[in-house]
Amino acid sequence: MDTLIFILELTGMPAFAISGAALGMRKGMDAFGVVMLGLITSVGGGVMRDVVLGITPPRTFSNPVYAIIAIVVSIITFIVGRRHRLDLARHKGWAMAMLVTDSLGLGAFTVAGMTLALEVGQEGAFLLVFVGVVTGVGGGVLRDVLAGERPYIFIKHVYATASLLGALVFLALYRAAGVAWASIAAIAATVLLRSLSAHYRWNFPHAE
Repeated sequence: MDTLIFILELTGMPAFAISGAALGMRKGMDAFGVVMLGLITSVGGGVMRDVVLGITPPRTFSNPVYAIIAIVVSIITFIVGRRHRLDLARHKGWAMAMLVTDSLGLGAFTVAGMTLALEVGQEGAFLLVFVGVVTGVGGGVLRDVLAGERPYIFIKHVYATASLLGALVFLALYRAAGVAWASIAAIAATVLLRSLSAHYRWNFPHAE
């Protein structure tokens, strides 16, 4: 199961790093700020998850490959965006690519959180769903708060709801179908809802 968790986390890491770095560039941050925002977006949810599960030190610090990948991707994003004067957060080509990769990352991180909880012996339904969603959206919330933005999950594209759907699908299937098949189904459900909500501009009603 360690290998599955590692693969799932590596799937989402680059997409989350790019989203954090791109927002940092749009906010006019320097290279250090851009890299830190990309790093926090990538590993923040996982650190929150590990704290909830009582895993110390969090896996990010015991296995630096996560931080290294996030830092490298953030640096590349900064160099490419600055050299070509691209607003990566708004560029149409990047926006489409980020929708796909970020959706995969959201689903993968959600499943990774639940899988790790199972590995450490936690089987309560509420806790599994909670750590799954926190792992999926926690880094993005930290990113937005540090960048002075309203957290994305509260205003756009039923983002957290897609993570919640994936978590519920995993919860419903992992005993009967096994963790691997439940993971695939959960990621697929997350990507589907996330993509449909972005395409059709689905949002919950907003306060006036």
